[in-house]
Amino acid sequence: MRHFLIACVSAIALLGSPLAVAAAEPSEAVTFTIFMQVKTTSAWLALSPEQRFAFLGEAIEPILARHPSVRMRFFDTEFYNAEVTDVIVWEAQRLGDYQAVVEELRETPFWGVYFDVVSILPGVENAYADAYDQPVVGRQ
Repeated sequence: MRHFLIACVSAIALLGSPLAVAAAEPSEAVTFTIFMQVKTTSAWLALSPEQRFAFLGEAIEPILARHPSVRMRFFDTEFYNAEVTDVIVWEAQRLGDYQAVVEELRETPFWGVYFDVVSILPGVENAYADAYDQPVVGRQ
C-alpha cells in the first residue's frame, strides 16, 4: 500500500511545482517509470542518419551525463502506430532528477523541433500488488 500511495502522490507532484516534487520523494527506493510518447517531425526526418546521431551525441548525451540517476530507453513504434512514432522510457529514483532532464530537453531542438511530445505517463511498476500486499503475478 505504501508504494501505491507514494506513486500517487509523486505522480500528482510530477504535475506540480518543483517544491511539491521534492516534498513527495519517497523515503525508500522506488523506481519511477515515465513513458513519453513522441512523434517525429519533418525536421527530424529531413536529417541524415549521421546528423541524427550527431545531435543525440552532442545534445542528449551531455544531459544524461549530468543526471546519471536517470535512465533513458528508446522504442520505435512507427511501424505499428500512426499517432506516435516512438516511446521513450525514463527511469528515475527521484522525480526531481527526471524533471531536471526534461527542463534541459526543452532547451534543445529535441522538444518541439525534432519531436512533438504527445503524452507523458508516469507510473510505478506493480504498484497494484503492493497496494493490496500481494505478490506480483507473472514475475519470473
